Amino acid sequence: MTGLALVVLVVLIGLWLSSTYNSLIKLKISSASAFSDIDVQLKQRHDLIPNLVSTVQGYAKQEEKTLTSVIAARNAATSAQGQGIEAQQNAENQLSSTLRQLFALSESYPDLKSSDGFLKLQGELADLEEQIESARRYYNAVVRDFNTAIAVFPTILIAGALNFKEKSFFELDTKEERMVPQVSFGA
Repeated sequence: MTGLALVVLVVLIGLWLSSTYNSLIKLKISSASAFSDIDVQLKQRHDLIPNLVSTVQGYAKQEEKTLTSVIAARNAATSAQGQGIEAQQNAENQLSSTLRQLFALSESYPDLKSSDGFLKLQGELADLEEQIESARRYYNAVVRDFNTAIAVFPTILIAGALNFKEKSFFELDTKEERMVPQVSFGA
């Protein structure tokens, strides 16, 4: 009977190990997929910015410094893709900051504020910003679940032995960066 009990115990431990490992892998893949969703939406944002800058440029030629800053920040954000979450996060935060400067320009140019092209682009960007915010929240929720799973007992024993590492959240660094770029222009 003790031999049978030992076999049952080994089988149960094996099933638990297998189940725990599989759940960690699922969370790891979910976090990679969620980050990929953020990446796709950020690329759409990056693709929209040159059109926005071009539209503003037609109305505000003397604002070259701001327009150059936006393009430089967009290029840095594009280059940061694939360089890790911290690099991408910093570049995206800088881009959000320069976009706020760009939108502040519209207040000085009434013709720009009423331009159909600019209004269309601002609407697209507002939609993208909401999608990016939602994707970041989902990514952070998956990362939270993964980090919790690898930190609790007894899963921590397996996670440590199999070298599962804590993942970073996609966070914004300052209060200003936490604000969504203002893209609503009232009359």
